[in-house]
Amino acid sequence: MEKITQDIREILEREGMYLFGFCNIRDIKDRFLFEDKNVLVNIDYAISIAYILSDKILDEIDNAPTVLYAFHYKRVNNLLDLAALRVSTYLQQKDFNAIPIPASQIIDWENQRASVSHKHIAVRAGLGWLGRNNLVVNPRYGSRIRFSTVLTDMVLPESEQINIDCGDCSDCIKVCPACAIKESQTDFDRKGCFELLKEFSKRRGIGQYICGICVKACSGKTSS
Repeated sequence: MEKITQDIREILEREGMYLFGFCNIRDIKDRFLFEDKNVLVNIDYAISIAYILSDKILDEIDNAPTVLYAFHYKRVNNLLDLAALRVSTYLQQKDFNAIPIPASQIIDWENQRASVSHKHIAVRAGLGWLGRNNLVVNPRYGSRIRFSTVLTDMVLPESEQINIDCGDCSDCIKVCPACAIKESQTDFDRKGCFELLKEFSKRRGIGQYICGICVKACSGKTSS
């Protein structure tokens, strides 16, 4: 098992994925939105895969997503999907079951729900905490990361979770044009956020539900 785990690490690093972690999902998989829950039988572990976004592309964002960010967002999703596929194929060759979950696979935009929550799995896998902006915050990269996930029945070494939060930092609250981000993460206004995403998607060259403003603002450094 140790050799297979090391092989997974090497596959991910070859794909440019330098941030990843492992976790147990046994107690949360009943929340996953699969048409046939039987596919999850014995699927008790997950690999959270993160790709670090370009600082310079994010720095160009002011009060709306840029065309360059829209392209970057799509390309990063493609890379994450490919990395998840590579790992899944490798695990299947080793006689394990594996399910690659695409980076951008939201099935209910109004409530921002996906078949699997990359965010909650990333938190469990020690890649960060859930911030006020309703995104994963990593202590080094802030929210400037995107995720894909691989579900598997291979027993994986569980990564240590990060037990900190945003503290007194309110940088994302200050810049959110939808005023969707509140002091408490549980009060995040998903509807308000989505309404603005819909407006941004209509802009020339964007064509998808993205923003990037709070992503840019989040450095991961807390003030407490």
